[in-house]
Amino acid sequence: MKLQLFQQIVELNHSFDELIAGLAKLESIPFFQRELIRHARSDVEIARVYANREFFDNFEKIVEDDAKWAYRFQRAFDEKLKDRDDIYLDVRSSEERRKRKGLPPRVVILPDWDMSDEDHFDETRARQRKSLVPKRSRTTRTTSKESRPRTKVSPRLRMPKKEGRHS
Repeated sequence: MKLQLFQQIVELNHSFDELIAGLAKLESIPFFQRELIRHARSDVEIARVYANREFFDNFEKIVEDDAKWAYRFQRAFDEKLKDRDDIYLDVRSSEERRKRKGLPPRVVILPDWDMSDEDHFDETRARQRKSLVPKRSRTTRTTSKESRPRTKVSPRLRMPKKEGRHS
């Protein structure tokens, strides 16, 4: 779509150039008033400026929208690829840099820290849960009527007879 927009603005500017060249030719003919032709040329230039300004002002918005989409996409893609333990490595390198500069540490990382300890914990926990879940015992299946609880059916309630006229 953007290529078509550029082609159209190029064609428009080419048309303006042809119009200005035509007016310049008319300027050399003594029959026409030179000042009026120059004024017409300035009108054409002003129209070109307005058209180009409008194009580039709107095109800037298109480019900015595309840039926002691209940056959001890249951030989301990078987040998918990012390892959750990368932050620890970043902190470690930051703290080493501070140490080389003679600055006190802001964060202390445990000396025997293992990046995979959380993974081991999750795996162990999953195995424990799996072993705690009782296996289904094989029992004979009952039919749906047999599995329903038996309830006592209450007798129908009778409405009292209306006392009415005797015939």
